[in-house]
Amino acid sequence: QVQLVDSGGGLVQAGGSLRLSCVASGRTFSSLSMGWFRQAPGKERECVAAISRSGSTTYYADSVKGRFTISRDSAKNTVYLQMNSLKPEDTAVYYCAARPTTALVYYYSQPYEYNYWGQGTQVTVSS
Repeated sequence: QVQLVDSGGGLVQAGGSLRLSCVASGRTFSSLSMGWFRQAPGKERECVAAISRSGSTTYYADSVKGRFTISRDSAKNTVYLQMNSLKPEDTAVYYCAARPTTALVYYYSQPYEYNYWGQGTQVTVSS
């Protein structure tokens, strides 16, 4: 079993920044491919960023490219999502997700591809 604790959400004005963190436990962090998803009211859960086990490969949704950066720190068993130039449409509950995998450089961008989920952290961007 993998436990994920995500944090870092909050209320920020448009144009501001936040950094989300997700600490993983219960399994060797380097065996996990990680992703960040978000879900706004009435909308489906979508992947905003994903990172491979090795950290060498990343994915970003078009809506966040150039503004969000995903990274991982194996020493801290943590994956981060740095969010800059935030917009009101970024408002959502953000979830980190983990998938054990043998693939070093592959990322996953669909919710069904992940086995474990954090509890979610609310991000609200005011205009």
